[in-house]
Order: sequence, then C-alpha cells, then structure tokens
Amino acid sequence: MESAEHVARALLGKILSYRGASARIVETEAYLGLADAAAHAFRGITPRTKVLFGPPGHAYVYLIYGIYNCLNIVSEPEGSAGCVLIRALEPLTGLRAMRRRRGVERLEDLASGPGKLTLAMGINLRHNGVDLTRGPITVSEPEREEEFETAVTPRIGIRHNPDWPLRFTIAGSRFVSK
Repeated sequence: MESAEHVARALLGKILSYRGASARIVETEAYLGLADAAAHAFRGITPRTKVLFGPPGHAYVYLIYGIYNCLNIVSEPEGSAGCVLIRALEPLTGLRAMRRRRGVERLEDLASGPGKLTLAMGINLRHNGVDLTRGPITVSEPEREEEFETAVTPRIGIRHNPDWPLRFTIAGSRFVSK
C-alpha cells in the first residue's frame, strides 16, 4: 500500500465522477493519521473517524463549520488512517448541474475549494464510507494522460503542523483553491 503523501500526488489529474458530472482533480492535501495532529484520526477511532481506519479507496465525508462537506479518500492500509483531502477540481462534464448546485456561472469558481467541489458534484454526508472503486462516486484514469508539473506547498487553513509540505497542485491550474 502507498502512503497518503504518495496517493495525494498520484490523484492529481485523475477524474472524479458522480451522477453525470465529472472533474479533474487539481489539488489535494495529505493527512498522516495517528502521526499528524492536523488529521481527524490523530486521537484514534471514534464514530466519526471509523471510516478512516478502514480499507483504502473509501470516501471519508465530513461536515466543516456546520455548513460544508469535505471529501477525503482513505489511502493507507486498514488500521493506518491516512487520507487525502480533495481540495479542488477542474469541471469537465455536467456543468449545468454544477452551476445550478453552486449558484455561480464562472467555471473557475465551481469547484475551487473543498466545500465548493462537494456542492458542485452533489456529494454529501450520505456518501461517507462509499467505495470509490465501485461507485456511485468513482475516481478513474483520464481518457488521455496530460503532462503537468506538480507544485508542493504547506497545507492550508490548519493549526497543527501547518508548515508540513503536504498540499499538492497541478502547477499553474486556474482551478486551485484561493
């Protein structure tokens, strides 16, 4: 199995799909489970974090600020709790539905942040624990690979370990979070 950091890099350029909408993953952040005070799993298994300690390839969806859902992908072997936060997407298909859900027209604003992308894609708490290899939400290889450079920065908006270089973006993408 791969580490959360490796999976966060590898997810860049992959396609996230759900109910006729699809988007290219352009920004991720790795969370290192029990070794990372910024990770939800840091304090161990709770009813909320149980999914994080399960098998890789499943969704961990949680509510932040009591308003927005965030999508993470469990990335390490069962019991390890590493995960990858999907931070931003480049919308590809299903644009009409995404615009309706978000209430914005500008393509760059549809999914340029963790809460924005779940709204745009229609992902919510009922998707917590779903297997992303079998659906209804899937992550897949693009039809054709595109070359890109990966930029690495510290994670955004956290108090613990804020200087760890675990945020990955497709360098120069106009769809990354602001």
